[in-house]
Amino acid sequence: MVFALQPGHTCAEELIESNFDVKNLIVPIGVILALSSASCARADQAWTTDYTKAQQEAKASHKLLLLDFTGSDWCGFCFQLDKAILSQPQFKNYASKNLVLMEVDFPRRKAQSVETRKQNQELAERYQVEGFPTLVVLNGEGKTLWRYDGLYMGGIAAFLAELDKVRKG
Repeated sequence: MVFALQPGHTCAEELIESNFDVKNLIVPIGVILALSSASCARADQAWTTDYTKAQQEAKASHKLLLLDFTGSDWCGFCFQLDKAILSQPQFKNYASKNLVLMEVDFPRRKAQSVETRKQNQELAERYQVEGFPTLVVLNGEGKTLWRYDGLYMGGIAAFLAELDKVRKG
């Protein structure tokens, strides 16, 4: 449906005069919301954004801490990594048993607290992150055990094998 404004009318007046029914938007808006939440790989996962809490949890649970340095709302390779690996059921299953997940995000459009921006910048400097995505795996003491810069191209099975090799030491 296309609306053209008549001279001297407001958008609201045009909508009222055209017998526009708001109920006609409910289904399309619902579909858009469902698709947008389905494409958000991290919506159903236990990704944290607080480094202190993540490090404490990793230490207490004897799990590894996976830091995902990402540009979540603009980085094409980050989108691909999420789709190919981080949102896959095999990864989610492995992570729930073996990893504490932390997103270290550098968004361009998404709102972020000053504290989170500061923390993420400090982490990027500490781990010498120069591009996205960058994955860093730490032990419970905060020591770097594994790192991957860029889009991991080996596939989910190879990725999980890499993590398992690191985990087993």
